[in-house]
Amino acid sequence: MPSRFEHRATFAAKADDVFSTLVDKAFLTARLRDIGGKSAALLDHRLDGDTAAFRLRQGVDASKLPSAVRSILNGDLVVEREERWRGHESAGKATINGVPANITSRGRLTERGGGSTELLVSAEVKVSIPLIGGKIEKVVAEQVTKLLAAEAEYAEKWLAEH
Repeated sequence: MPSRFEHRATFAAKADDVFSTLVDKAFLTARLRDIGGKSAALLDHRLDGDTAAFRLRQGVDASKLPSAVRSILNGDLVVEREERWRGHESAGKATINGVPANITSRGRLTERGGGSTELLVSAEVKVSIPLIGGKIEKVVAEQVTKLLAAEAEYAEKWLAEH
């Protein structure tokens, strides 16, 4: 049974500005450099009006991983992630090196009162390993939630400075 979770973030900006930031090549490159972890890179980026698609790689040093995850990995954790945006909605997917796992997500930007915007991300993690898959899904869901929070904080600072 896949593990499902949601993450919400609020930005002090209009939805169009948040969208423009979240898909901006300079923003993504800086975010990966600053918080993307080991071997982080923007692998592909396309932007055409209100449609965007990008693929990136993020890494976590093996020594920083929970023992449950280290036991099935041979080395560092490397996540390849893809996001596609059409207007204020996104669809994403990610894979983890050496782990039969899938992460899928849907996101939506919604303007709230006072010029703020909420980003709601609904995601699902599925790890296909008998007996321990569910435990690993929970660990991955926790780590992804922390990552989304860090990325939202980074975006909020970027919006304030640019």
